[in-house]
Amino acid sequence: MSSALPQKRDILAQTIEHFDITTTDTRSMIDQMSKMAFSARDTARATGIVRDMVKDESCAVILCLAGSLISAGLKKVIIDMLRANMVDAIVSTGANIVDQDFFEALGYRHYVANEELKYGAHDDELRELAIDRIYDTLIDEDELRECDDTIQRIADSLEPGVYSSRQFIEKMGDYLEDKGCTVDSIVLECRRKGVPIFVPAFSDCSAGFGLVAHQAAKSSVNEMVTIDSVRDFHELTKIKIEAGTTGLFMIGGGVPKNFAQDVVVAADILGAEASMHQYAVQITVADSRDGALSGSTLKEACSWGKVSMAQEQMVYAEATLVMPMIAAAVYHERDWEARTERRYNDMLNAPEPASV
Repeated sequence: MSSALPQKRDILAQTIEHFDITTTDTRSMIDQMSKMAFSARDTARATGIVRDMVKDESCAVILCLAGSLISAGLKKVIIDMLRANMVDAIVSTGANIVDQDFFEALGYRHYVANEELKYGAHDDELRELAIDRIYDTLIDEDELRECDDTIQRIADSLEPGVYSSRQFIEKMGDYLEDKGCTVDSIVLECRRKGVPIFVPAFSDCSAGFGLVAHQAAKSSVNEMVTIDSVRDFHELTKIKIEAGTTGLFMIGGGVPKNFAQDVVVAADILGAEASMHQYAVQITVADSRDGALSGSTLKEACSWGKVSMAQEQMVYAEATLVMPMIAAAVYHERDWEARTERRYNDMLNAPEPASV
């Protein structure tokens, strides 16, 4: 191994700290930005739309998370929004929920990569030290394997059968509760507040490794826990039908964006009268010109009957800059004080009515 790098414990020294919207009032900044141009004015308008979602007590707010957000310091932003009833459901990539949030709830941390490391010159040496890099953040691979193993233990403890990712993530919250977790955690906070978390591509993260190990140890499919993304889709569609009015606050794009938008069409296919998402904001750095989903505009989504053009805004900016500004400004308006818990997990967990 090259001697160019210091010891592992010295590399993993400075932890990533999470932004606190409760102590940071950005309303004055947003107000000034509303009188500017380009992304500043887009951000100010997006803030107004998110505020309108929260003010609208009939609106269910769906937060979509893609990209490496928790490892970058946005965990507390999301938790404070949850505690203020500013979020009624979450659709996310698996990395944010399992590899990052649940990982930290187990007592582990993400670390700052210095300027020398973040551009990849020493990635081979990091690999030899069992350190994984996410641009300018680092994670201990040995600790991440413990996260994988914990997912396997949770799966092993469950009755064999088919689960939605939401149901399995609830069990992850139960595990943290039973272990007396004292660390801020999105998974645990959602479990306590009845907020569903959907991860449509659940195997595309540490959960996948844990579930592969779980299934490989079984001799029959009847002994296995499996995850059904179609059940996720049906459950989120039920929330759309129950809520009626919905708003999307989308950080990044990818699967969470499309999954959340598509429930309008799914509700229509099921014969329910479901309006388009009334409010929608997306923060992204993706470009629309390649036709890919992450950069497709919300106006384009209107052509599919998914998002109303009445209150929609794209913000072309990096999430760690813009999400805290928007969330903090809306938080300090305190419109959320009139909102109550919707507890959609309770609705989804209720037994289906017996057919007559």
